[in-house]
Amino acid sequence: MTKCCRDNPSSVHRSHSEVAGRSVGKAGSQFNDSVDYLYGLQMFGIKFGLENSLRLTGILGNPANSFRTIHVAGTNGKGSTSAIIASVLKGNGFKTGLYTSPHLVSFTERISINGYLIPEHEVIRLTSYIRDVIANTGMKPTFFEFVTAMAFYYFASNGVEWAVIETGMGGRLDATNVILPEASVITNIGIEHVEFLGASIPEIASEKAGIIKPAVPVVTAVTQPEALKVINDRARDSGSDVHLYGRDFEGAIISMDETHIEFDYKGYKNYNGLSLPLAGKHQIYNASLALRVCEILMQKGVMINEAAIYSGLAGLNFEGRLERVSQTPPVILDGAHNPEAAKLLALTMKELFHGKKIITITGIMKDKDIAGILKPLVEISETIILTKPKGERAASPERLKECVENLQLSGNHKTVMITGSTAEALDLAKAIWKEGNIILVTGSFYTTGEAKEALGHKGVLSHLRE
Repeated sequence: MTKCCRDNPSSVHRSHSEVAGRSVGKAGSQFNDSVDYLYGLQMFGIKFGLENSLRLTGILGNPANSFRTIHVAGTNGKGSTSAIIASVLKGNGFKTGLYTSPHLVSFTERISINGYLIPEHEVIRLTSYIRDVIANTGMKPTFFEFVTAMAFYYFASNGVEWAVIETGMGGRLDATNVILPEASVITNIGIEHVEFLGASIPEIASEKAGIIKPAVPVVTAVTQPEALKVINDRARDSGSDVHLYGRDFEGAIISMDETHIEFDYKGYKNYNGLSLPLAGKHQIYNASLALRVCEILMQKGVMINEAAIYSGLAGLNFEGRLERVSQTPPVILDGAHNPEAAKLLALTMKELFHGKKIITITGIMKDKDIAGILKPLVEISETIILTKPKGERAASPERLKECVENLQLSGNHKTVMITGSTAEALDLAKAIWKEGNIILVTGSFYTTGEAKEALGHKGVLSHLRE
């Protein structure tokens, strides 16, 4: 298996085919065909409802029944929280699966066991197997339904003991919501995917609270009173205890720099001097949520030792979150793709790079709150390069420019440039870069993924990441 660079970048061993871009040779061609088939399932769109997932996993023998799970939902932070939980469980010797999305460069990033990405030959095998299984059923699963079933089957086939499962969108009707977890996590609530989840905080909270199961503990860092009421009401009706950040557990920053944070955690037990190699004060919430989950598991009799908690956090690397991918010029990637994430990113950039001029490259999906994402980015940037990543969902740079111009009507004008691709935007940023400047790439995982590939981090790029 290929070592997952999100878990241990110092021991990453990408296959030759990934380094070269799309896979080559006979096996590579089969892998590309499999991935193309999966991407082709987007013709069935995004379907909310569990009928397909329940039927598909049932046909496969309900593979998720063979391992224990943690279910993670939320607007932001669910990827980091999931990765931290998985890292701690793995550090305790449990064979641990991680199912997360979106991917940055390679499709295989979505499914891993003990930090190792699913091999290409397994993607080929499982895609073929599941296609054959459903061939005469009349089923038309979506991309996410198919890949979720693939992940569950892969975990079960490989003797996974624990799996951390991240929702794709929402929760109540998300394809992952066919599991009975040991703990449910709702990281936070923000406005997103309004056409699917609703346009208000209570509506979105109701969708995400749909992952709460009877008598299963709920861990959350949600702050809005109206969202908390929804979660508390659902938990009460389900007989589930709610563990709230700031009331039942919390973290306190000791220090922070560009590469990591050090913090103390206070919960059932205190853990002092923890180190997490992710930048940004907001990561303390994600790490604390993960630690509370571990404490809940310990109360259930799961053996998790203190050393594994420290090493699980310290040994983590999670791509696309304030990730430096180039030293000269310094290029930082962050997948912020909603207003809340953009605000946190802007705050962290100001704290980490105070006094330095920022050249921001951004490409945003047209179904996002474009103005809400751009506003904090415009405020911290000296130069803004607007681009359009591949895919029909991407907003045109001209539309982004209109938004930027509207934001600048009150003054504080910035230099605004337009390019036709992420690679061109990087070339332009490098051309105007001066010593002491920082290049930031953000706005979408599409954009950051394309930037990684342009900078030499090769894989199987797709038009379906978010």
